[in-house]
Order: sequence, then C-alpha cells, then structure tokens
Amino acid sequence: MPLAGAIILAAGVWLGYCLADGDKTTETQRKLAKVLEIINDEYVDEIDIDSVVEGAIPILMSNLDPHSVYISAADRATANQRLDGSFSGIGIQFQQLNDSVCVVEVIAGGPSERAGLMPGDRIIAAGDSILTGPGINADDVRNILRGPQGSEIEVSVVRHGVDDVLKFKIVRNAVPIESIDAAYMVDDNIGYLKVNTFGRNTYAEFLQEIYALDRSGAEAYIIDLRGNVGGYMDPAIMMVNEFLPPNSVIVATKGRNEKENSVVLSDGTGNFDDVPLVVLIDEFSASSSEIFSGAIQDNDRGLIVGRRSFGKGLVQRPFELPDSSEIRLTVQRYYTPSGRCIQKDFVRGDNEGYEAEILERYNHGENFTADSAHINTSEIFKTAGGRTVFGGGGIMPDVFVPSDTSGINKFYLELANASLLNRFAFEYVDLNRDELSKAGDTEELLSMLPSDGVLLSAFASYVKQNGVRLRYYYLNNSRRLIVRQLKALIARDVLGLKAYYEIDNTADTTVLEAIKQIKSGAASFAASE
Repeated sequence: MPLAGAIILAAGVWLGYCLADGDKTTETQRKLAKVLEIINDEYVDEIDIDSVVEGAIPILMSNLDPHSVYISAADRATANQRLDGSFSGIGIQFQQLNDSVCVVEVIAGGPSERAGLMPGDRIIAAGDSILTGPGINADDVRNILRGPQGSEIEVSVVRHGVDDVLKFKIVRNAVPIESIDAAYMVDDNIGYLKVNTFGRNTYAEFLQEIYALDRSGAEAYIIDLRGNVGGYMDPAIMMVNEFLPPNSVIVATKGRNEKENSVVLSDGTGNFDDVPLVVLIDEFSASSSEIFSGAIQDNDRGLIVGRRSFGKGLVQRPFELPDSSEIRLTVQRYYTPSGRCIQKDFVRGDNEGYEAEILERYNHGENFTADSAHINTSEIFKTAGGRTVFGGGGIMPDVFVPSDTSGINKFYLELANASLLNRFAFEYVDLNRDELSKAGDTEELLSMLPSDGVLLSAFASYVKQNGVRLRYYYLNNSRRLIVRQLKALIARDVLGLKAYYEIDNTADTTVLEAIKQIKSGAASFAASE
C-alpha cells in the first residue's frame, strides 16, 4: 500500500472511531473519515478493513517520531508484562540448547518449584505441544508455558539419571519479573546494583537491595544502568530522590499543553544523599536511565562513568483505543536539571536510520575514543557546581571508558554465536549438579571448579566434538575471556544471575574504573541544600 494512502486510511479509521462526536470534529477530520467510508463502500475489491487498518496505523505512528508506536490488542498484554513486574506462567528460566528446552532456574516459591521441577530438567512437551527440534523458538515456548492465572498445564521432562520421562501438572500463577539483576559488595565498602529496567516494582526492589548492602557495610555505591533502555519515569524519579538533598531538580517535562508541564523536585527523604556514587551508562542506556544519570550529573551528586547514552528525551503517554489496542504517543520532552533535552536528532519517518545511529557510533570510533563522540557544542549548559555539560544527543559520561574488545576475535565470535560457551556450561553443571549444588556462594563454587587450564582443555575438546575446527592461536588469545565466561555461566546456572556478575565484573573495565574513581575520592561530591 502506498505510504500516503496508508496514512490517510489509518488516520480516517482512528479519527472515525475516536472522534465520534461530530460537533468537535474539524473539517479535515470529517474529510478523513469520509475517505474511509468511500474506500469501504466503493473500492473495487472486497477488503478486510480491520487487517488493513492494523497494517496502516503503525505507518502513521512511525511518521511522527521514533518512539510513538501502535500496539495491537493481541500484543498489548505482552508489551506491558516486563514493566508491570509479573506475568502468569510456570515460574522457570530456560534456555534452548541442542534443540531442547533446558531449565536453568526454578523461581523460588513459584508454580514449578511446588510441582517438583529442577534446574537441569529438559522439557520435551507441554500440553499438546512438542518442545524439541529445530522448528520451535523461545517465543513459541514462552507462549505455550504462559497462560491465564489458575490454568493447568502438564509438562513432560527428561531428567539426568532418571530413565523414565517425568510428568508434572503445574498450575500457572503470577511470576515476578525482577528489575535488579545483581546486588552485592564488590569490596569491603562498595555496593554494586545492576538495574535492568524501570518497571512498576523497581523502586521497591531497589530499596530492599540498597538497604541490604547498607547493612553489609556499603559506604559507596555503583548503580549499573548499562543496557537499561528505560521504562516508567516514576521509579527513576523515586530512586534518584534517595541520593539528592531536598529541593533539587530531578527532571522537568514540557509539551504543547503548558498546563501539563512539570518540574519534579527531591523531597529530602532520601537516606543516601551524602554517599560517594558512580552511575554506569553505555549506548543502550535510554529514557529513564538518562533521567536518573542526568539528575545525578547535573546536581553534581555523583560521577557518570562509561560511554554516551542513547539519547531518548521524549515522553510517551498510552491511549487506549476502543478495541483495547493502544497508541503510545509522544506528548512531552523531558529536560535534565540544567535545562538540557538529551534527545538525539531524528528524521521523521526514518526509524531505521534512527536505530542505526548506534552502529554509526561504532563505525565512527566513538565506542573506543571519547574524542570521536558526537557532541552538540552549541547546546552548552552548566551543572549546579558550574561544570559544563552538553545537550542534544545523550548523556556524555564524566569519565569515558572504551568498549573492551580484549580477547574478542573471529574464533571467539564463532564459539559465542554457536552458543558453545552456554551449552558447555549447562552440560558441565548438569553432569556435576549434585556436587556443585552444595556451594553456598560464588567463592565456594569457584573452589570446586578445575584449574583454568583443565577447564579450557575440557572446553576445547567439547568444541571439537561439536564439529568446530580448533584454532589454537585464537583460542589462546581469548583464553582469559573464555575461562571467565565459562566460570560466570556455570555460576549463573548453579547460583543465579547475581553470581554471574560477581565473576564477570572482576574483569569488567567499566566496573573497575568505577571502583578506582570511588577509591580516589573523585566520586565524592559535597551535598548542598
């Protein structure tokens, strides 16, 4: 369908449904509604107008800005699950290995734990669906395992050391989606929190974890927002409020309707307004992550470390349509405390080019040298303490850390793309689960693993068994990276995601830089009221 026609048709449908009160419609709106009526009555072929509309409205939305979107009624529940903090399912984390659905983690207190599923189980069927073979993907598995709360599904499981196929009847229930991937002490007095999204429950999770770190002796904090694409604004505001003295500007929003413009100030109830603080960001930190990091930076409250953030400074509001579908329409821009809007440039209708800007940063060398960063030097702003910051293209960190590519070569990428590291780790744990499950923490688990040389040798044999030609030079070049990844993946399969970060962060250059900045005193800013 030609773009112009699709836009007219979609607009006519939208306005025809949503602006039914003729007294309030404009001549243009009535004209568009008439176009829809004529097409429906007079077009040469009989058409399914609903399916045409479903295809046309996204085109209309995409010509506004890259973040205004249409979500069909069928997709709406799934789109909201991650931010709402829960879904109805059986309560497992799984990965697909060798065309099998392998249970990596059984969520404590969830339906599967109550039914008797265990980590390492391979689910071969659920209900009437076969879950083995190359024809099924992860989305298919999720759709099969999830369902209405209270509904029952029978799963068939193959378990290591058990000859018979085991069958479990599981009653689906609410399963929490956690926002905090990891919270632990990186040394005696520095706490680390990895936040993966800003959802409905994020602030409550954050409070629980940061107070636990406080009780463990944390006197400084690293908040890791790398890869966090955002979510709801309110959790970010409440989180940053914990670190600010009273009456500090957190964020301002401005749109066409001046009555809805707002400025959000800290209320002085935060209990961490004087601790040394580092926030980690990268090119995938967006939206609420940028509100959080921008408020910390502009109030001179902490240090931003990493790489330039994504650059999303637009605020969307959901509008429900009569068929329970939804549009998320940009209604405002948000501004950091210094007054900068960090929305990067975009061309209306060119969403592919907008998304490709991240790749352009890589090609331009920005991920490796700070001097290559695109900064709009015409948009100059000052922080509360007088430091210069810039608008128009994301949050530029105070301390730049290039992307770490040490150990990454073509052979390593071949192994990673074939999921050989994940598969080896899972199978290693599966063979040694009885012993490894006795580990109480990461340190104890690492003491149970073989030496680095033995682990690497076992992995090399596994690679050969899976038909990949060994390249010993490149294997040795990637030795440290491979061994660390294997240990982290094994720890994740035994102890959970936190253990993965406890191991992987020991060589994460951005985390190490954050620790260095805290210990040097550079992350200590005097709180002012």
